[in-house]
Formats: sequence, C-alpha cells, structure tokens
Amino acid sequence: MKIIENTTKFQVTESTAISLGKFDGLHQGHQLLVDRILKKKKDGLASLIFTFDFGKRPALTLPEERRELLEREHLDYLVECPFVPELSHMEPEEFVQDVLKERLHAKYLAVGTDFRFGYQRRGDYHLLQEMSKSCGFQVDVVEKACWQGREISSTFIREELEQGHMELVNQLLGYSYSVTGEVLHGRQIGRTLGMPTTNLIPKEQKLLPPNGVYATRTIIAGEAFEGITNIGYKPTVGGETKKGVETYLFDLDRNLYGEIIQVQFYGYERPECKFPTLEALKAQIESDVAWGREFFS
Repeated sequence: MKIIENTTKFQVTESTAISLGKFDGLHQGHQLLVDRILKKKKDGLASLIFTFDFGKRPALTLPEERRELLEREHLDYLVECPFVPELSHMEPEEFVQDVLKERLHAKYLAVGTDFRFGYQRRGDYHLLQEMSKSCGFQVDVVEKACWQGREISSTFIREELEQGHMELVNQLLGYSYSVTGEVLHGRQIGRTLGMPTTNLIPKEQKLLPPNGVYATRTIIAGEAFEGITNIGYKPTVGGETKKGVETYLFDLDRNLYGEIIQVQFYGYERPECKFPTLEALKAQIESDVAWGREFFS
C-alpha cells in the first residue's frame, strides 16, 4: 500500500476506484465501502481511500492503526490529506474536477448515503451523480450497515466505548478494539505482589473506555496471551499523572520492556478503585484474575 501524506500536491497516475471519508474506527460500515473499491481491482482499477488528516483530534483509530488495518485489506493507495484552507474551502464542484478527476483519475466512487464534502459540506452523492458523466466516473451509493435498527457509525461506537460496552464495540467494529504501544518501566508494584504487569501509555488522542478492569488479549510478536488490564492512574500506589494501560498476563512472565504490544479489549468487569492496603489490592487482583479466566473459558 502506498501512503500519500503531509501534502496537498498529491497525484496518482493510475485509474482508480475511490472511497472518501473520515474512516475513524474503520468499522463495519466503512468496510462495506472498502469492499466495493477492492472489487474493482478485477476491472483494472487501483483501490484508493481519501481521508483528511485532522491532526491530534480524539480518535477511535490512530493513523498508524488505520494504516495497518487497510494494509491487511491489500489497499493500493491511502491519501491522508492535511485539512487546510486550500482544500477545506474548495467548492465541491472544484473538488470533484480538480481532485477526483484530474489528480486521482477516479473511474469509480463508493460513498455512503450521508457523505458530504467541499466548502461548508455543500457537496453530496447527488452532486457526484450529476457530474459523473462529464467526469467519466461511476458512483455507487452504499446503504449504511445497521445494528438492531440503528446505523453503525463512529458516533455510535464512541457512545458505547464511553460506557465500557466492549462486546458491542467489537461487534460494531468487526474486530477487537485495541491499544498499541511500547512496554515501559513501571513501579514494579505488580511484581512485588507476585503478579508482574506490562505498562503502556497510550497517545493522548486515542479514545479509551472508562477507567477500570477489562478482560484482554495481548498480541506479542504475533502470539496472543489472555489476561486482565487496568486502565487508569493506579490510585492505591500513589497515582500517576498520565492515564496508563497496565496488563497482567495469565500465563506469561517474561521481560517485555521495549517491545511493541497490542492490548485487545473484550469485556468490562469493574471501575478502577483505591484500596486501603496493598494486601487488599492483591486480594482484588486475584479475584479479577479468576473473573478473567472465567470470561475467556
């Protein structure tokens, strides 16, 4: 997959099948659009996702996570265009003519029913259909994926994430919600309790479920290990200034410092609590571990 980023002077020479949008979360609704453009490869069209880079806004999916997901789909091009006045103030007709036709050589477009673009979001799929003949592309308007009568959207998923409803979040996404990062040195309190843990500090823009304890799987060099994870500030041991992701792996005790791991969230048990003593904390963690093993059994 070729990634075009940090420029408004992008150009693709091949004829393309394109979908456009924010693609935050790359959820099941987005995947319908991705599937449509990938199917056009058989017609000789390169698959391309066009999205704006909004900087450090809170997101379900960080740019590097979205890239990894799209790489797995064997997408040909990902254009991450800076959201600057040069393009954000462009009239929709000009965007179609200049960007889609001239620069990206669009021959096929797959968009959702609520797709909007151009200055003040004046453009929609009706405009694309009106301009399709003169610009030489086909427009495919894809109906929204739904769950129990509600359209699957990034907003819907954010609402459920804020409630810690990880089973539903994962169902809406079509994959497990996760946090990826480098294992950092902590205070090693877990090791003193006989339960060594890994510690990550997520990027500030990464949206997280509520502080508390979760059943998780951790991916290390392609291998999955079950465990429990606490999101929060560790109030019992004095607290932290940055929200962390601390994981106890049931069946692995290995030095992981410096390794990049991915923590996948599956179920929520309880909120983060402050305990009066380390002994009380240890007793609760032992209860959490039993709950986690039962969850995965």
